[in-house]
Amino acid sequence: MDSFELNKIIAAVLMTALIVIGLNKFSDAIFHVEKPEQSAYKVEGVELASSNAGEKEEKEEVVQLTIQEVLATGDAAYGEQVFKKCSACHIAAKGGKNLIGPALYGIVGKQSASAPDYAYSSALQAYGKVWSFEELNAFLLKPQAYIKGTKMAYAGLRKDKDRASVILYLNSQSDSPLPKP
Repeated sequence: MDSFELNKIIAAVLMTALIVIGLNKFSDAIFHVEKPEQSAYKVEGVELASSNAGEKEEKEEVVQLTIQEVLATGDAAYGEQVFKKCSACHIAAKGGKNLIGPALYGIVGKQSASAPDYAYSSALQAYGKVWSFEELNAFLLKPQAYIKGTKMAYAGLRKDKDRASVILYLNSQSDSPLPKP
């Protein structure tokens, strides 16, 4: 094979690449597709940034429920099912040992960071509050945001019913469960 044939092959490959790129640009000019303003498929929990800086963003009105209203949506039996997400790191049975996270038997009404033989984060040790229904509700919503520096990497339970059910289940896992507020 001489150099002239090699040049013809290289030229053919380059010409093919240029034609493909040119056709792509040409077809983009002919067939312009406008993107819709709103996505047809909405993903829960994802917020999109506004592309126009001058637009005012509408803020959703957040309805704050009282702990009584939140707990009214819960069910301890359902909470046992939801707690299966937590069981990778925690155990709620009496006499359960600490896993990745501390054992949670009798946690409702108990001082935070008080499980024996568990190395809590310094943030949780400094927290120093009792795990009331209200505290657990706020913590389980977004643990990292509620107690900054906690080792608990779980994203949280967004749904009121899930949080209320887990709290009621944890309350039932105690020698002396607290009465609902």
